[in-house]
Order: sequence, then C-alpha cells, then structure tokens
Amino acid sequence: MKYILTEKPKNVIMLQGFPSLGLVSTITLKYLMDHLDTHEIGYIESENLLPLTAIHKGKIVNPITLYYNKKYNLVLVQAITEVTGFEWQIASTIHDIAKELKTKEILVIEGMPPHDKENVNIYYYSEHKKMKHIKALEEGIVMGSTAALLLKSKDVPVTCIFAEAHSQLPDSDAAAKVVEALNGYLGIKVDSKPLQEAARKFETNLKQFIERTKAKVVPTTQAPQKEMNYIG
Repeated sequence: MKYILTEKPKNVIMLQGFPSLGLVSTITLKYLMDHLDTHEIGYIESENLLPLTAIHKGKIVNPITLYYNKKYNLVLVQAITEVTGFEWQIASTIHDIAKELKTKEILVIEGMPPHDKENVNIYYYSEHKKMKHIKALEEGIVMGSTAALLLKSKDVPVTCIFAEAHSQLPDSDAAAKVVEALNGYLGIKVDSKPLQEAARKFETNLKQFIERTKAKVVPTTQAPQKEMNYIG
C-alpha cells in the first residue's frame, strides 16, 4: 500500500472516515467536499483494495482520495471502498501521510449502533482535547481501521467522532449532526440543513415504500416449525 501526494500542505488537520454503519463518514466527507472549496492533492493505492471507482464530473475517482481546503487548512480523506482485512496497512499509511504533512490532529468519523431509537447522539473520544457540547465516550469497543489508527498513531493526536446511525441504510441525519459538531470544533461554517431535509425526505420515501411493499405481500400458510428454525 502506498500514497502519492501532488501537494504537501503543512500543519493541517486531517478528516478521515471509511465506509461504516449508516455510511455516516462517507456522507459527511462528501458533503463537506461539496460545500468547501477543495481540490485533489493525492491518493492511496493498493492492489489489495477492492477495485472500485466512480466517475465524477467526467473524471475517474480513486478508491481513496485526498482533498485539500486551503481556507481552513484541512485534508479530507475520501474513501469509496471497504478496507476490511487491511486495517493495519491503511492505518499505517494514514499515519505516514499525517507525519509527512506535520498534521496537528487526525479526526476520524465513525457510525455506531444507537442506544435508543428516538435520538441521534454524538460522542467523541480523545486523549488530548475536550470537545464542547459533545458527550465523551467513556465505554465502548472500537474495531476496524479506526481501532488500528488509535493503536498505531502514538505521535499524531487522534480524535474520534462517533455518530449513532439507526440502520444500515444511509443516515443523513446522523451525518448532519457530525457536520454541526465539526462546525463548532473546527470553526468552519457549513449549513447542515440540506442534509437534515434529505434525511426527512429519505425517511418519508422509505416508509411509503415499506407500506406499498406490505400491501403487495400475499399471506401464506405458516411454514413448518422445523423449517422456520432452520431459516431463523
């Protein structure tokens, strides 16, 4: 696994997140890129990664791409591919990039299972800073690339922002809460209302789809208990 940098800004803050529960990190980073003035400064490549790409504005998008915002001196790591099985390698690569750019802090965005079904809660974990208006995560199990980065990065401060995602479906509401938290923490000004509206619209459309699907289901006789046990 290696990285290529076409620009090397210094003393940056790095935001990163790989696809996880509710795609919270993916939605958040894409939204920030759409609302901040950013340009590509590099990418991470490896033959071990899933060969996945996208076409955006007529250009091929690398599976893991680095973008830079000069106004706030931010580096955003956008990932559109899974890194399962290569968490240690990606954590090591991110750490190496952070060291080369003399990164002041790595901010990791993650989705997490909810404690209740009514509210979207945001938590943070940091050994070096306190975040206002956000609850500190005192107990929990962290896995994947985030855990690898926390264990790997001893000389670059790492702060994790965890957002409760209510399903495996894209959770724009949780992403909006993360954007609000980042506004306060980083001093950026990104309007999260369009994300909240998208979340409400998605939820309404999903409910309508579920209701239509239920209406089309034809009742059948109950399956034998043995078969039910096997399927369950």
